[in-house]
Amino acid sequence: MKNFNNQKNKKGGYTILETMISLSIFLIIILSGMSSLLNANIVYNRSNSFRTVLDNLSFIVEDISRNLRTGYNVRCVDDGNYSTSQDVPKSCSLGGGIIFESDVGSAVSTGDQWIYKVESPNGVDFGIYKSTNGGTSFNSMTVATVYLDSSSGFSVLGAPSSQASPQDSQQPLTTIKLSGWITHKGVNIPFSLQTSVSQRRLDI
Repeated sequence: MKNFNNQKNKKGGYTILETMISLSIFLIIILSGMSSLLNANIVYNRSNSFRTVLDNLSFIVEDISRNLRTGYNVRCVDDGNYSTSQDVPKSCSLGGGIIFESDVGSAVSTGDQWIYKVESPNGVDFGIYKSTNGGTSFNSMTVATVYLDSSSGFSVLGAPSSQASPQDSQQPLTTIKLSGWITHKGVNIPFSLQTSVSQRRLDI
């Protein structure tokens, strides 16, 4: 008779340690993916907020440019006086505001001039303000997270009419400069915008 030795079959399996290691690796991968997703969401929200603010600044520049282009009798204000001589054109190298007649305004009427000015309620944080009734009332154009600095303003060349004395033969050219910073969640992001606008109505 032959003796058969019964051999026990040893089947391999996962130990508790291997299971814990696998689970740990899985959790690390999941957490890394969630972290990347959260970071992407933060970046998207920040970019979206920044774009909204830039759209606001672009709108301001476009609004000023469009109305200046069709207006006339541009007066650069460099002395802070917005109430007198509103219909008298004036050039200046850098002023805090501009006054002009809109395309539907009358040069012989008062109280219908348009005004854009850079002003600060506290002497530090400046914003753009607009009036369409000669300065009787002003509306703020900048959003709360936009802060302009003191270098923002307007320069006007060729504003005096050719009929004035001394005569000026240059077509009025206004340069708009807006510089400052955008505040987003405690972070200040600097910006600087500048454009020049020529009056359509002939003044030479």
